[in-house]
Amino acid sequence: MPIHPTAIVGPQAKLDPTVDVGPHAIIEDHVQIGAGTRVWANAYIAGHTVIGRDNQIHMGAVIGHEPQDLKFDRRTRSYLRIGDRNVFREYCTVHRGTEPESATVIGNDCFLMGLSHVGHNCILGNSVIICNCALVAGHVHIADRAFISGGTVIHQFTHVGRLSMFSGNARVSRDVPPFTLAAERNEIHALNLVGLRRAKIPAPAISELKQLFQIFYLAGKTGTAALTEAATPGRFQTAEALEFIEFVRQSPNGLCPGPRR
Repeated sequence: MPIHPTAIVGPQAKLDPTVDVGPHAIIEDHVQIGAGTRVWANAYIAGHTVIGRDNQIHMGAVIGHEPQDLKFDRRTRSYLRIGDRNVFREYCTVHRGTEPESATVIGNDCFLMGLSHVGHNCILGNSVIICNCALVAGHVHIADRAFISGGTVIHQFTHVGRLSMFSGNARVSRDVPPFTLAAERNEIHALNLVGLRRAKIPAPAISELKQLFQIFYLAGKTGTAALTEAATPGRFQTAEALEFIEFVRQSPNGLCPGPRR
């Protein structure tokens, strides 16, 4: 596939011969791009960025640029690592790590819609969807198949569990457990039942997750008491329930609470 004559590709960039680069795109030195990837017009790829196979980087996207961090030293070598089959739509931005030798990491099959932002040192799993104008601050961890709706704002260092979903314009600065629906400001409203069914999570697991939601969000218990009850040996058996409990146990920021009455 061709590299358009108006594109600027650094002499030390490494592009697979099948990479397609559109008009006026800029690809800096130290960038590596895998087979079948398309870079659309006016996209900008910077830094020590490694991009896998079959990605789509659309018009005006800025990938691997310097982090938005006042402490960042421009002499620092840091990284952005992107897997396979991801889509970066118009004018989305993904920044590389801020500390020396650190990295921002994006897995496979993610979809970042127009004007979305992923900050420095974030770690995204596989099949994460980030909708238009959603903003993910630095050092955020987002697990597989999370769905971040339009206008959502996620505070730095927040952890987001697998198959969670955010309603539009949600704002969170505390951790969002797997399989739940986050809304408003730091509120967990329900289980993400639609997402669970679409992911073909077995009925016994959904039943146990409903029990856990009752314990943590509807029973009026403190977090410590809820975790003690949930972690009773043998009470929960499914992998999804155990994943929920382990997420709570390891949460560095505390969980978003339930909806305010």
